[in-house]
Amino acid sequence: MRQVRKVPFSVAFGIVWLAAMIFIAFFADMLRPYGITAMDLRARLSLPGNPAHFLGTDELGRDVLSRLVQSIRVSFTIAFGATIISAVFGTALGFAAAKFRGVIEQFVLMLADFQAALPFLVMALAVLAFFGSSMPLLIGLMGFYGWERYARIARGLAISASAQGYASAVVQLGATPARVYMRHILPNVASTLIVSMTLTFPEIILMESGLSFLGLGVQPPESSLGNMVGFGREYLTRAPWIMLAPAFVIMMTTLSISLVGDWLRDKLDPTLR
Repeated sequence: MRQVRKVPFSVAFGIVWLAAMIFIAFFADMLRPYGITAMDLRARLSLPGNPAHFLGTDELGRDVLSRLVQSIRVSFTIAFGATIISAVFGTALGFAAAKFRGVIEQFVLMLADFQAALPFLVMALAVLAFFGSSMPLLIGLMGFYGWERYARIARGLAISASAQGYASAVVQLGATPARVYMRHILPNVASTLIVSMTLTFPEIILMESGLSFLGLGVQPPESSLGNMVGFGREYLTRAPWIMLAPAFVIMMTTLSISLVGDWLRDKLDPTLR
């Protein structure tokens, strides 16, 4: 109980919000009152609070709540998949740079510098405009966002851990490099990498929302948070709820992840204990 009381109210709220979003993403099919393409032209642009359409309807009479639930699932799927790809790819390159040093280390650092200097949004727009938009391509493309952070962090922490006694001890016992890094070094640096993931996750949500807003992200009839904001901007004066509902979810989700991420960083950082 004492540990629960130490959690700030803002962090507790963020945890509850994220738990609710994850629950919605997992059980979206059960929570949607209507299909995302089901139209009721007699109820188009209905105000929120309608018993049949709690969050109102859009210009085609589609239920905003149903589309919002599906959008949360799609956006979270893209952000989670892309974050995992980015973390795994960047951490693997960072460990490779720490293990082999020399030319390989310089090559990885050069790639990281190039990635950091590259305007990712412009590159993403070019790739999606040329190859077209699909869910696997979008997840893979977003997965290359921010990997250089993981590479730099993993490299520095792996070099530091390798110089400590426990890593040298298991090497002397005959452990392979893969076992040393995966079973001994990775668990000791995982907390820092997890905190980095909480920083990348909301950025990917905002990136996907921006691409969908520009029409190069998730394509109809599928729906995402950015997709809903993009379509709702044309009805901002007549039916603002179409745009405000997904925009509010984006804002609260990114804020919650940032609050929880900062709290985790303070909790897992041994220098602050």
